[in-house]
Amino acid sequence: MAAAPAELLSLRRFGDDQIISLAKLVIENAFQPIVEATTGAVFGYESLLRGFDRLGFASPLELLDKAEGAGQLLALEHLINSRAVAAFATLPDFAARTLFLNFDSRLVGGEGDIVERLVNHLKRANIAPSSLCFELSERFDSGKMPDFSALIRQLRLAGFKLAIDDFGAGFNGLKLLCDQPVDYVKIDRHFVSGIERDSRKRHLLRHTINMAHVLGTRVIAEGVETEAEFLVCRELGCDLMQGYFVARPTTHLNELQPAYPHLEPGVRRLSSTLDSILIRKEIEQLPTVRESDDLDSVFDLFRRNPRQAFFPVLNANGEPRGILHEYHVKEMIYHPFGRDLLKNRIYQRRISHFVTPAPIADLDTPADEMLKIFAGMDGSDCVILTENMRYAGILSASSLLKIINEKQLKLAQEQNPLTGLPGNRAIRDHVQHAILDADETRHFCYCDFDDFKPFNDTYGFQKGDLAITLFAALLRRHFIGEEKFLGHVGGDDFFIGLSGFAEAELRAQLMRLIDDFRSDVRQLYSPEHQAAGCISGYGRDGGAKDFPLMRCSIAVLVLPEGFILSDSQTVSKRIAEIKARAKASEAGLVLELITRE
Repeated sequence: MAAAPAELLSLRRFGDDQIISLAKLVIENAFQPIVEATTGAVFGYESLLRGFDRLGFASPLELLDKAEGAGQLLALEHLINSRAVAAFATLPDFAARTLFLNFDSRLVGGEGDIVERLVNHLKRANIAPSSLCFELSERFDSGKMPDFSALIRQLRLAGFKLAIDDFGAGFNGLKLLCDQPVDYVKIDRHFVSGIERDSRKRHLLRHTINMAHVLGTRVIAEGVETEAEFLVCRELGCDLMQGYFVARPTTHLNELQPAYPHLEPGVRRLSSTLDSILIRKEIEQLPTVRESDDLDSVFDLFRRNPRQAFFPVLNANGEPRGILHEYHVKEMIYHPFGRDLLKNRIYQRRISHFVTPAPIADLDTPADEMLKIFAGMDGSDCVILTENMRYAGILSASSLLKIINEKQLKLAQEQNPLTGLPGNRAIRDHVQHAILDADETRHFCYCDFDDFKPFNDTYGFQKGDLAITLFAALLRRHFIGEEKFLGHVGGDDFFIGLSGFAEAELRAQLMRLIDDFRSDVRQLYSPEHQAAGCISGYGRDGGAKDFPLMRCSIAVLVLPEGFILSDSQTVSKRIAEIKARAKASEAGLVLELITRE
């Protein structure tokens, strides 16, 4: 180790014109996997620079700055990227993956045709342009580069994908997202670190994701280092994940895997919610257009489908790029020389020239969120649906409204007919959402009558129903507001879902509910039973037994702010354990804080 500084100093003694020669000897490309948030499967890899320290630089940026100052930035970028592409081409599944490469904005306006060089290089490696995504850094103000927009358009039309790197931490990421048709936004590590403990970060990320999806852009969370960060980012709607929790960068490509087993427990997700079922019923499977198709095939598609005004456009990897509307090309179709002009090599118009963005949503996106995404882009014809990042179909405006109406009708039908409260499906959906929304402390309260059976056996089911409706009325009286969820599991079992309550406040309110029910339900007993304070009946063993007058016991599971659960079954299991203690307690109320699954 002691010899290292001397070695670095000796490398520093070489002239600036030797940077490329030295880089060829020591620079390596490391690949870091980027996975799909909902499945944990590898979507692609980011190519990262390694070996820069052997040249005496503290970071890749320092090396690039040195090369730029020496007039060798283009040559260095070509060396790095060509090696990355060559390594990518050796992977057995490269055709189904995306390679993310950093693009230095200072190359804009330089000598030579960067795009043509890239396209030719990929042709030799037999790689589709859509398998490459260039990350545009916010490190430099691209707004001051007059040729920047033209280059971005050229890359896009050639079929390359584009991402904004380190979104939120640089000069003009929001301006880039507004002005340029990018495919991905990579959220800077600053907004991901400790997100499960920081409500401000969660709000910022949630709104950034919604904004990106409205524009047809997918979101990548960078620097995901813990399972908690992974789960929160996924629940907020991030499409892809990258970071040490997923996998570290490696220069040994044989270490790369198609999926990582440690992610499996963290990616379980309910796909049988009411929204998901209704959305899948309404998916419209439109024929698609590929960016690489010729325009004649598009004209033919419109001829064969005269009632269809648009078609989704996909890249070579099956990812949506937007839609191609009839009015985009009809002027050329019906113009006397339009079709000849489109075929003219000098004119060089391809399908990618006519694509416009469309809002994109995953199949498991809640219907209400999907409607917001659709409404957020004025004049959009549809929402493009994806499953595991690939095209799955479209939803029209009428289909979305039908889904919302059916959902409301279904929820109304599933309400308990006796109490009018939501039933088990709504309760499950509430719990599933709440365990992953860590903005506030959440309370799951399970209410169960004690000694209800002997009362029901003695007085009959009509009076039993009176006790149940009495409790439902008390629930509505004690818990009012959108942040309070009331449900009827069935029989004498009820559920209360709350968020943001302080423990002392909640305990006091639940004790008032227990006391009011004890007092009110007492009036349903005969004067003799009220005076005796008990009722005769038969125990589980069949023997005669005296039972106290009915009360309600409440088991409360508390999830603290910032804490998330990946499996709703944990809630059911823990509540069952607490319920036994609540029934055995004098007060009838037990609260338990959960800190681990």
